[in-house]
Amino acid sequence: MTPPRLSFEFFPPQSLDASFRLWDTVQTLAPLAPEFVSVTYGAGGTTRDLTHDAVTTIHKHYGLNVAAHLTCVEASREETLAIADSYAADGVTEIVALRGDPPKGQGRFTPHPDGFADSCELIAALAERQEFHIRVGAYPDPHPEAASAAADVDWLKRKIDAGATSAITQFFFETETFFRFRDACARAGIEAPIIPGILPIENWNGVRKFAARCGATVPGWLAEAFETAIRDDRHDLLAIAVCTELCTDLIEGGVEDLHFYTLNKPHLTREVAHALGIVPDLELRDVA
Repeated sequence: MTPPRLSFEFFPPQSLDASFRLWDTVQTLAPLAPEFVSVTYGAGGTTRDLTHDAVTTIHKHYGLNVAAHLTCVEASREETLAIADSYAADGVTEIVALRGDPPKGQGRFTPHPDGFADSCELIAALAERQEFHIRVGAYPDPHPEAASAAADVDWLKRKIDAGATSAITQFFFETETFFRFRDACARAGIEAPIIPGILPIENWNGVRKFAARCGATVPGWLAEAFETAIRDDRHDLLAIAVCTELCTDLIEGGVEDLHFYTLNKPHLTREVAHALGIVPDLELRDVA
């Protein structure tokens, strides 16, 4: 089995302790030579400056290819594109373009009066600059706001047609979920790479709540397995085994890239990568 290309998602720190966790995570995973790493944008644009600082620091001090999340929330077109231009000026030319979640307390996304109405408008504006590799989100399980699974495929096609060059999926727990979505995208004429998003289960109760919010299906067998593993104090062993099996099945089905949602906790991601045969380059530990 040929080892896959990896990428990792981090989120920006909002406290001193969180800063230490982020940099420990980067240092732990950088030796795995990721194709890129991404840095998230808080709901409602709440971490805009923190995201920018984390992106530029990782790019400058670790030499990693960083994709900065950029959303349409709570900002005008001018403000949003100014952030993109500042990334380009710092040598960061990858963007994960998203509509973004509404601010806390707001049930639905409402565009800024002078802002982008949706992710497609943002993607088109970024594409016009001809400076960025634009990645977007995709949803193997229906997005909570989608009318149907077919609507998610149609929306992804619109984003690719607007100028996106690849997509990263929301996490899922069964390979059939991804392959069914990938096949539907192919039938719709989507030729851009679709990278499966992988979430190692660090905290079962937290992941179950997260899945409910984003519409990811939790199969009954998985819930039963983790309830037993927690009772027997084997949570991490099960998490590594389940995630490794998921990744292996994806690779055997033709997947060449995997994107890990690390939650700034690198242990499980590193163990899964090792199980997949990815050997760390120890020289990269001291890049910073």
